[in-house]
Amino acid sequence: MASCTITEHKDKIIFAVEALREPMGQLARRIHAQPELSFGEQRSAAALMAPLREADFDITAGVAGLPTAFRATWNSGKPGPRIALLAEYDALPELGHACGHNLIGTASVAAALALKSAYPEMPGRLEVIGTPAEEEGGGKITMVDHGVFDDVDAAMMFHPREKNMVTRGALACVDAVFKFYGKASHAASAPEKGISALDAVIHTFVGVNALRQFFTDDIRVHGIITNGGSATNIVPAYAEAKFLMRAATVKGLQTVRQKVFAAAQAAADMSGARLEIEEGLTYAERNTNQTLAAGFRRNLEQLGLDVNEPPQKGGVGSSDIGNVSQVTATIHPYLRIGDVTPHTPEFAVAAAAPAGIDAMLNAAKALALTAYDLCIDQDFFQAMRSEFTQWQTNTGK
Repeated sequence: MASCTITEHKDKIIFAVEALREPMGQLARRIHAQPELSFGEQRSAAALMAPLREADFDITAGVAGLPTAFRATWNSGKPGPRIALLAEYDALPELGHACGHNLIGTASVAAALALKSAYPEMPGRLEVIGTPAEEEGGGKITMVDHGVFDDVDAAMMFHPREKNMVTRGALACVDAVFKFYGKASHAASAPEKGISALDAVIHTFVGVNALRQFFTDDIRVHGIITNGGSATNIVPAYAEAKFLMRAATVKGLQTVRQKVFAAAQAAADMSGARLEIEEGLTYAERNTNQTLAAGFRRNLEQLGLDVNEPPQKGGVGSSDIGNVSQVTATIHPYLRIGDVTPHTPEFAVAAAAPAGIDAMLNAAKALALTAYDLCIDQDFFQAMRSEFTQWQTNTGK
């Protein structure tokens, strides 16, 4: 922890976060020990809401029609910005919190609690918005569509990673399930009477792989077979594959989507199968507000942390916070928890280790300090909003 002094109010915020080290560490580990998948995060959401309710935040559950979404609000009564700290808390199948969402949600809760405790007279409105299903389903997309972020001046969260970065972007993405319907038959005595849905799945993968040399460098397409039939001596009457498509922008993503869908349809046609497509919600590319990111970086550096530049090429994934960044000024910085890669067992271990808890607390400090800056530094706030307004004008949003 920085030994200081930065300013009187900022020192109080830092120490207020440190005072929460034990309960917030326990909270993060508790969520980690009970991982819940997208849209099923009842325990995790309840655990995050509990300390906010105890601190007299106004709690609304079931936001945007999502049972595990919530909004916790503290309003000092003085006019000022409306700032949202976003919480994620869904886990991955089999791997649990191998993306560290247990740390993300807890950091935002800790930041809000510390800010209210250290500076109760701070002008403005502070919200912790619980956003379910980042990994699968795009809870923030539904919340954006329901206007949850329409009046928010700034949205912030952090994500654990292998190094500290504040301006790393993300790709647009969309998933699709390809369902192929064939005709069952005995695979040995009457194969000619069958239509293999599995052949259609296999040909889809072959078709997608043939497309790869014609994709631009930003494009990523990956898929899995989720149903390949029931027995080797039965021609599969049903087979299914799920693909995730990514591109630098939503506009570029539409081109990728059209090509992959065409490959699936061609595979169905050549196999004689019938194709149905279930398409998920589209995750938009991330629009990082550079002014807000610079403020967060200054606070990280005041805490004694070094900040790395993001990769110039590759090394990015996708997140539904991209959709939030289309409607308000947004940042999604990263803090180091160790030499680990997301979506691996090693990352899941690190998300409950001491270094992970330290990163979570540092993130809480920087989030709270940046929220404080927005509320007391009018020039900083106006620069952030002006940048976002100019971006909207330039992009026609």
